[in-house]
Amino acid sequence: MHYARLGNSGLKVSRIALGCMSFGDPASGFQQWTLPQDDALPYFKQALELGINFWDTANVYSFGDSERIVGEAIRRYTTRDDIVLATKVFIKVGDGPGESGLSRKAIMQQIDASLTRLGTDYVDLYQIHRFDPDTSVEETMEALHDVIKAGKVRYIGASAMWAWQFSKLQHTADLHGWTRFISMQDQYSLLYREEEREMFGLLEDQGVGSIPYSPLAKGRVARPAGQQTTRSTDDPVGNSFFADTDRDRPVIEAVQSIAEARGVPMAQVAMAWVLHNPVVTAPIVGATKTHHLDDAAAAVDITLTQDETAQLERHYQVRAAGGF
Repeated sequence: MHYARLGNSGLKVSRIALGCMSFGDPASGFQQWTLPQDDALPYFKQALELGINFWDTANVYSFGDSERIVGEAIRRYTTRDDIVLATKVFIKVGDGPGESGLSRKAIMQQIDASLTRLGTDYVDLYQIHRFDPDTSVEETMEALHDVIKAGKVRYIGASAMWAWQFSKLQHTADLHGWTRFISMQDQYSLLYREEEREMFGLLEDQGVGSIPYSPLAKGRVARPAGQQTTRSTDDPVGNSFFADTDRDRPVIEAVQSIAEARGVPMAQVAMAWVLHNPVVTAPIVGATKTHHLDDAAAAVDITLTQDETAQLERHYQVRAAGGF
């Protein structure tokens, strides 16, 4: 495994992050395809064996059960100081006034709830899961600064928003001397490249690292076009982006062609393409099969040729930006 600083910060992370949205009690009502604790724990052990020390979860994943499982994995397999632990706040987890959004009340309430479930007294990276149009950016940024000063959070990150919104948040922090974001968790893959238009340029200018989610386009570029999985048949978010198989087929076929020529799985080629972007620090990989993490880790050592990169990129069609 290779390691890199997250943006211009001093925080070093593995170049693959373990995404934990797949872990949680299916009975929680979050998603039917999540893995309960006994099935999920082996993936944390596998991640450690591969050198993946960057683990990403959220308070909303299985409505807290994912965080609880992550905490159990740390207790069983490693030490808190050996893991870079990330979680998130914003999406609704209940009906109370502190159970959604980015108000001071919500941030203070949800960081404490997350720490309790994770079984730790701090998280390394606390991320706002979306932009909150109903709360002033000053209130949000000051509250995030305060949880850092309280020792509950080491760094802050953002996720899935327009470039102007992220710029406004960073500028507000600068104006007041508050803590700035070091990372952006945005959607990026061979099938969704809209972040290249404005966000990636902003991240490079601001010294912010990208930790993309869905780097395999919800698995679409890891298998032949049209092939379905249990998750893809029950994934309204993924299907809303990638329902048009004919549109994406040429890109997927290019991945398949290069993978066959190299004698490697398609996932390794698609992941290597994401990793080659200089703004990208660590793609986030959700695992429900053992080869998911193996393929991601192997992709770190793949260098695509210019011809291969051109072959992968030439058939991309602009799509509407979304997911936030």
